Amino acid sequence: MNEKVQLIQLPKIADPRGNLTFLENEKHIPFEIRRVFYLYDVPGGESRAGHALKTCQQFIIALSGSFDVVLNDGFCEETYSLNRSYYGLYLPPMIWRVLNNFSSGSVCLALASEGYNENDYFRDYDRFLSAVKGKDTRML
Repeated sequence: MNEKVQLIQLPKIADPRGNLTFLENEKHIPFEIRRVFYLYDVPGGESRAGHALKTCQQFIIALSGSFDVVLNDGFCEETYSLNRSYYGLYLPPMIWRVLNNFSSGSVCLALASEGYNENDYFRDYDRFLSAVKGKDTRML
């Protein structure tokens, strides 16, 4: 898998009254946050994402519950199970991602390095593969 994909442990302050985790721009994640969104109420058996981003970086956290992130860089596939709110998964550009196996009540937080731009998305897997393998350089 792409060596830049990273599972990053965030600070965790344990307290009998409840734990606290925080993150700071460019300190705990390797980019400035430009957009924040979250997924919730995902029905059982459904998957989300199913795309790659050309330039945008993302950081994904399971705030509540659990889900799997299946990653593909065009050459190999790897699955990360996110189930702790003090771990985040850093995704550089040009990684195909599918989120699935959402537990009941799960919440997925995504932090992005750029605002939403539909032109930054590969939504067709074959076009993504062509771009990664150098066959479609106009998409890079």
